Order: sequence, then structure tokens, then C-alpha cells
Amino acid sequence: MHEKKKNNSKSNSNLSPFNKLRFKSVSQIIKALGPGVITGAADDDPSGIATYSQAGAKFGLGMLWMTIFLLPTMIVIQEMCARMGLLSGNGLAALIKKKYSAKVVYPISSLLLIANTINIGADLGAMSASIKIIFPEVPFVVTTLLFSVFIIVSEIFVPYDKYVKVLKYLVLSLFAYVITAVIVGGNLSQIFFTIIPTINFSSDYAIMFVAVIGTTISPYLLFWQTSEEAEEDVAKHRIKEIGKGKPKVSPNEIMLMKEDIGIGMFFSQFIMWSIIITSAGSLYFAGLTDIQTADQAASSLEPLVKSFPNSGQIAKLIFAFGIIGTGLLAIPVLAASSAFALSDTFGWKEGLEKKFSQAKSFYSVIVASTLIGVWITFSNVSPIQALILAAVINAVVTVPILFIVLRLANDKKILQDKVNSRFSNIIGWFTFAIMTISVIVMFLSFKP
Repeated sequence: MHEKKKNNSKSNSNLSPFNKLRFKSVSQIIKALGPGVITGAADDDPSGIATYSQAGAKFGLGMLWMTIFLLPTMIVIQEMCARMGLLSGNGLAALIKKKYSAKVVYPISSLLLIANTINIGADLGAMSASIKIIFPEVPFVVTTLLFSVFIIVSEIFVPYDKYVKVLKYLVLSLFAYVITAVIVGGNLSQIFFTIIPTINFSSDYAIMFVAVIGTTISPYLLFWQTSEEAEEDVAKHRIKEIGKGKPKVSPNEIMLMKEDIGIGMFFSQFIMWSIIITSAGSLYFAGLTDIQTADQAASSLEPLVKSFPNSGQIAKLIFAFGIIGTGLLAIPVLAASSAFALSDTFGWKEGLEKKFSQAKSFYSVIVASTLIGVWITFSNVSPIQALILAAVINAVVTVPILFIVLRLANDKKILQDKVNSRFSNIIGWFTFAIMTISVIVMFLSFKP
């Protein structure tokens, strides 16, 4: 009887994520999901919410086509990173250092650290601003410091397996936009025809186009995905430590990884689609085409609760919950991806499964980047504008990193016979070309 139960348990562990999701409770579904879903949810961080909201408010449904356009690019790029991490047991920075040299990995890690820290500051600012629209009397400084302390303490002292579970549950905060999108609705035929790209050659459109790409294909997600797959190797005892040994991975485990990536990226783009429809239906068609404050962003959710008394206040509550939930999910990912990259670069002990005493330098980077983010929060830039600026910076930084990722994913010394397929290379290099051209066009069209 015990042997039968054991065999059933073993066979269940090899089920695909799609089979695991059938006839399950919410807690069982969340448990079955892997790093790809956390990556997908972290992609819809406060910076993503602000960028997609601004896209919907400024251009209506005009940028909705980008959700479909970006889905295959996200899946392909993140799968490359996941495959490299899973099969090599190394983080992305370590692979860059092995293939090239310290002269290449130092500037790449530095660019990542700068982009991530700015993003952390913007996300913390948005979280504090969302609290302030509900409780105006609470000082901005106090909420910012409380959030940063909570995040740092959680990353350092909460065990890795429990910490990941918490991150997965925070994914649920994003469904506020899905429900609102259903309520706002809109003309179905109009939404359907948004699959046809409509491109505006104005400076505003160029900046928003780059911001949407930058917040969707962000550099921190590439480093996080690679290191998290390597960390999964450690958790499943394929290797003792990240970067130590060669993990033995079965074809079935590779398939599970790919399905996990597919689910996570689809979820991410579904949320993006919902946010654009929500802000287009609530703000653009009401004449509010430029979001400057958290209050204005929160007003996009009013249709969700318009039949309730004090609908404006309830909408602010829902918005705050979504921003705080995604911020608590994304900031640890941002800080940890910086820590993984620098640890790979300098050969430090690394991993969220380790205690602080076992990886002091790794956790010090998490603490330092979060605290510097707090300092950035106190700048005079509007929290909403800071979030969009962070998305633009991410796009610029992603370009050189993506070039290197594509080279690594075709290296037989790293992946042997599991290098990119022709399809992955076509999509990958196409994405690199689009990002490069869009960044150049943005700079050329920029008007000070």
C-alpha cells in the first residue's frame, strides 16, 4: 500500500503543468506552478501596470495588438534563459563570464544593477503612493521604509520554499484588472481588429512603444529565470550548489519547464491585455489621456465597483492592493536578480535557499539595492512617470543583454544538442532587431 502511494506520488511529480491544473483547488494549482509563472507575474509589476495603463489611456486600444505580438517573443526569450539555467546549473552572468570574459560581464552586470535599482525605487514609490491615496495622513517616508524593511527581512529570513509560495499567491492580486476588463467590455469587433498593428510615428508613441517592450522583456527577468532554474536544480538535488556540477535533466523535465514558461508568459500577456482594455475603457474614452498621479490610475478601476456606494474609494483600495501585491512580488525578484548576477560575476556563494551566514555577499546586494531604491524614491519625479521611465531604461539595457543571450543559447559547449531551434533563432533575432530599431527611433524622435 505504501509502495503504491509512493509510486503514485512519483508519477504525479512528472505530470505536465496542464494536467496538474485539472480538478485542483486554488492552493494545489499554485503549488503546481513553477518559476515561469513567478517570472510572468513579476513582469506585471507596478512599472508594468503604470506603463500599460498609460498606453491604454493615451492611445485607447491602439496598442492592444502588442499583447499578441509580444507573447511569442516572451515565450522564446524566457525559454532560452530557462533552458540555459536548467541544463547548465549556472546563472546567466556566470555563463557570460565563461564564454567571454570578466571585461564583458562587468559592464553587463553593472547595467543590470543600475536598471534594477531604478526599477526598485520606482516600484517602492508607487506602492507608497497607493497607500497615500487611501490614507493621506500616513507619511510617504514611513510607508516606503516599512515596505523596504518588510521585503528585506522576508528575503533573508523566510525559507526559500515558503517564500516562493508567498510569491505565487501574490499573483492573484492581478485579477482585479481581469474582472474590470470584463465589466468595461467594449465593442468586441473593435477589440478583435486590434490584432492588426496600428503604428503612430509621433514621439509619444515611440516612447510608449519602447516602454511597453522594456517592461515586458526586462533584463532582470532574463537573469532571474536563468538563476531560478539553476536554483530548482539545487532544490531537486541535481546539483549541490549553483554553478557546481552538471545537472542531469530528463527530456520530460525539459518539457515541464517549457510548459511552465508558456503558462507564465500567457498569464503575463493576458494581464497586460486586461490592463490596456481597462484603462482604455475607463480613461481614454472619458477624455483622461495622460496619467500623472496614482489617483488617476486608480480611477480606471471604478467601473468594477460603480454600483457600490463610495465607488471611488473602493476603486482606490483595489488599485492599492494590486500595486502593493505586484510590488511585493517584483521587488524581491529585481533585488535577487541583481544579487544572482553579481554573485556569478565575482564567484560569491548564492541562492535564496541559503541562510544569510552562508551567502553574506549575495544578501548584501539585495539589502543595498533595496535601500538605494528607497533613496531614489525620494526624488521629485512623479511615481507614475518614474515607473514609465524605468520601463524605458529596461528596454535600452535589454538590447545588449539579449544579443549575448542569443549567442549563449546557440553555444553547443553550454547546451550540447539542446541549442536553439531555427524557430527560436528567428523569433529571437527578430525581437533583438525590433528592440534595437525602436530604441534608436525613440532617441531620434525625442524632443527635450
